[in-house]
Amino acid sequence: MVETSDEWIKTRTGIVERRVSKPEDEASDMAVAAARQAMDMAHAAPEDIDLILIATVTPDYRLPSQACIVQKKMGMKNAAAMDIAAACAGFLNGLSIADAYIKSGQFRKILVIGAEKLSSVTDYRDRNTCVLFGDGAGAAIIEPTEGERGILSTFLKSDGRYTELLWIPDGGSKYPYQSLNGSDPRVYIKMNGSEIFKHAVRMMGEASLKVLESAGLKGEDVTLMVPHQANIRIIESTARRVGIPMEKVYLNIAYYGNTSAASVPLALNEALRNGKVKENDIILMAAFGGGLTWSAAVVRW
Repeated sequence: MVETSDEWIKTRTGIVERRVSKPEDEASDMAVAAARQAMDMAHAAPEDIDLILIATVTPDYRLPSQACIVQKKMGMKNAAAMDIAAACAGFLNGLSIADAYIKSGQFRKILVIGAEKLSSVTDYRDRNTCVLFGDGAGAAIIEPTEGERGILSTFLKSDGRYTELLWIPDGGSKYPYQSLNGSDPRVYIKMNGSEIFKHAVRMMGEASLKVLESAGLKGEDVTLMVPHQANIRIIESTARRVGIPMEKVYLNIAYYGNTSAASVPLALNEALRNGKVKENDIILMAAFGGGLTWSAAVVRW
């Protein structure tokens, strides 16, 4: 499809496979599937959910929110619903928002979802991006805990000066679809890969160190790191900066590629199901995405 090779992709990104949903499958369908699994694990019913937070840059519609679509499909009649547009950092942003709402006492059971159909915004003629992105969804139920378990600390930051390093230029109100007049649309992800790499290494490391410091922890205290699965070299550099050996880092980038907001919950779910997460483990999660946005969270399982 483009001038590249399997060896080139694997060597530079760590990606071997990706998942692409069927054209007729909606991003909200993946979100619902993930949400149902999370609710089964948490023994939660649809009417129990107070708030739905969905991190996505590929909603079914521009209006209404993806969270409202999922609310409708799942019959969560008692919930408020909103979307989070923070690209690959979106799920951890949602985790931080849920943490604050729980601690304030306003909500008691929050559904946080990261769901992306990136195939819908990927230009398969662009070698810089088409070898990277996949589709998927992951979800978690956040509720109050007792003692020292749960979310210990979160960290969020962004820098809008670098918006054009990773963005979708067309399709918004500045350049709406109807104004394109049949020209080749740019409703695709555009990325300056080398610049994104440099920022990602610095910012994911910064977020990880900040969130650990806030929790009174150091790299050696971490049982398992679950990073955003964007590029194996970014992950290795981040782990090295934080002082976490790679045997403590969970990787599934080879099988899913970069699934943006779905990346961290997908990896966390796999780690849990593969027996890599145990009670009282210290879990560090970190992510970086377009915006630029970067975030991290520390959880005692």
